[in-house]
Amino acid sequence: MFKEVLSSKKNRPLPGRAGAKEKAKPEISIWDKIDQLRAHIIRSLGVISGLGIVFFIFQEWLFTSVIFAPSEENFAAYRLACAFSHLIGAGDLICIKPPVFTKVAIGFGEPFIISIKVSFLAGLLAGMPYLLWELARFVGSLLPSRQRIPMGMAVAACTLLFVLGVFFGYFLLAPLSINWLMGFTIPGVQNTPALASYINYMVIFTLPMGLIFQLPVICYFLARIGLLSEDSMRNYRRHTVVGILLLAGIITPTVDGLTQLLVALPLYLLFEASIFVVARGRRLYEAEDEEEGEPGAAEKGPA
Repeated sequence: MFKEVLSSKKNRPLPGRAGAKEKAKPEISIWDKIDQLRAHIIRSLGVISGLGIVFFIFQEWLFTSVIFAPSEENFAAYRLACAFSHLIGAGDLICIKPPVFTKVAIGFGEPFIISIKVSFLAGLLAGMPYLLWELARFVGSLLPSRQRIPMGMAVAACTLLFVLGVFFGYFLLAPLSINWLMGFTIPGVQNTPALASYINYMVIFTLPMGLIFQLPVICYFLARIGLLSEDSMRNYRRHTVVGILLLAGIITPTVDGLTQLLVALPLYLLFEASIFVVARGRRLYEAEDEEEGEPGAAEKGPA
């Protein structure tokens, strides 16, 4: 009887150790994760919708100073390109002036519908830092603690890269593409773009580039979980260069190769930065893997 009481006390979890661990780590079902994801989505949609309403109120400034600016001669990219051309002694070689054209709204109620669409797209771009913060919080809750990185650092890096990508598309791709597309004509056909077509191309020039510039963060994440290494990226460097040139040729279908190089160079630098980031993440992954392992356990064998 006395032995049974001692054994039951011995097997009973201590209040400050095992019992505390069980209380600190409750089991979370997949439905709880779905509820968390829904809460993140609802908050993100609320912020984006609020910003969209603000942009809709100031739609006149949004269209004149932002949306239609790349089609105007006094756009910052045109002035900087011309100043750089004169600075290097090339005269007006790099000076680009957009063709004069008029945007036409051909659908019934199209100006109103386009205004709503553009306002909420602008709200999405402006609310991207908050959207990334909500995404980082949800993804961080799914990862093991050793594979997490500070959320503030991750959100800051993603936001910075997204802004750089959008600026790259807005100040470089958009002016070059507008100049080439409007300059390409067919005999007997007047090139008068519809308002919806112009807006769609502006979205194509900016939003995808912001997502493409997330490459270093994605590569770092894959390296931290052991799915990507810098050696594999270096082995496929030549293939990547060819792919970047092809992508630059598709994005900027111009006759000269200067604009293609202007687009390909930042993308290539982005790839090289990704290799450096992957090397850093891979070292952290291997160091943590060695700390968790037990050296010599395989040599000892079963006791």
